[in-house]
Amino acid sequence: MSLDLILRIATKLILPFIVLFALYVQFHGEFGPGGGFQAGVIAAATVVLVAITFGLRAAHRIAPQAVVERMIPLGVLIYAGTGFAGLLAGHNYLDYSVLSHDAVHGHELGIFLVEAGVLVTVTGTMTAIFYAFAERGR
Repeated sequence: MSLDLILRIATKLILPFIVLFALYVQFHGEFGPGGGFQAGVIAAATVVLVAITFGLRAAHRIAPQAVVERMIPLGVLIYAGTGFAGLLAGHNYLDYSVLSHDAVHGHELGIFLVEAGVLVTVTGTMTAIFYAFAERGR
C-alpha cells in the first residue's frame, strides 16, 4: 500500500466530487434521470473506493458496520413513514398532497422524502454487501 502514493492522493482529491455528484443526482432526481437509487449506489461507491485504496479498516472508519446495518431499516422507515402520513390524514397510502399546505408542495416534499429513504437504504445495502464480500476471506 505504501507504493500507491499517486492513487492515494488522487482518491483523496476525487472523493469529495463523487459525494457531491451523488447529492446532485439525489436532488435532481425528480426533475430528470436519477434519484435515490442511483445516488445511493454512487455514495456506496465512495466507501468501496476508500476500501480499495486505503484498506478495509479505513472504510470502516468512514462507514462503520453498525451504522451501515442501521441505514437499511432507517431508509425503509422513511419511505414507509411518508406513506403512512397519508393514511393518518385519512387519505391513501403515499398520497403526498397531505404533507403540506397545498397539493403541489406536498407532492414535492413527498417525492423528496421517498427518494431520501431510497438513498439511505440503497447506500446501506450496497455497503453491507461489499463488507460481506470483503470480510469473507478473513
